[in-house]
Amino acid sequence: MLILLPPSETKSTRTRGNPLDPRTLSLPDLAVPRQQAAIALAEASARPDAAEVLGVSPNLGEEIARNTRLGSAPAVAVSRLYTGVLYDALDLPTLDPGSRRRAARRVLVQSALYGALRLTDKVAPYRLSMAVNLPGLGPVAAHWRGPLAEVMPPLAGRGLVVDCRSSTYAAAWVPQGDLAGRWVQIRVPGATHMAKHTRGLVARALCVSAVDPRTPTALAGVLSERFAVELHSPRGAAKPWVLDVHPPA
Repeated sequence: MLILLPPSETKSTRTRGNPLDPRTLSLPDLAVPRQQAAIALAEASARPDAAEVLGVSPNLGEEIARNTRLGSAPAVAVSRLYTGVLYDALDLPTLDPGSRRRAARRVLVQSALYGALRLTDKVAPYRLSMAVNLPGLGPVAAHWRGPLAEVMPPLAGRGLVVDCRSSTYAAAWVPQGDLAGRWVQIRVPGATHMAKHTRGLVARALCVSAVDPRTPTALAGVLSERFAVELHSPRGAAKPWVLDVHPPA
């Protein structure tokens, strides 16, 4: 099972520690597009109109400046890098050792800068959205489509793809072929403000459970122990199963 999470805009930082070593990152086949994205991001972030290019507030000057120090800033483990509603609900530090090992195997974070990351990877904090059009690189989501199409299917293997991503990050990779039949999108109906929180709880539940469901129906069964769920069949070819998960009362 592969649990796909979006990143968060807010990230933790460190004042001391070793910088990113690209050779230590998982998914080494993404090394070249990662380097291309990092160069383009650093150049864009050094421009006077960097905030406009990156689509962020000019008040985020320090976060923009971090993008120019990707090679020297202390690296942070992905398990601690991303903060915010979804990651607060996932609450990785409180997982028991077995659940933490399952999280390391099952969870993959889609990143505009790094493509995809394991929780054990250590990277420099950055500010970049998948929706940005970077000078010298082009639309970021389009930059990642080809590379991710190569590396993602083997990661899923014969298991499910449990998709907790936002639409912005889902644009970078869509399961195809046989894998599309094992693609389940987690939807939180009628609760926009609770969607991130609920998806974080879903990811946590799947890390805590030792069960590795192999079908969308089996996934619904596992999650029904903690949530009210409704499973919907794909609406067409290359479309996901949709699992409605209602926020806990």
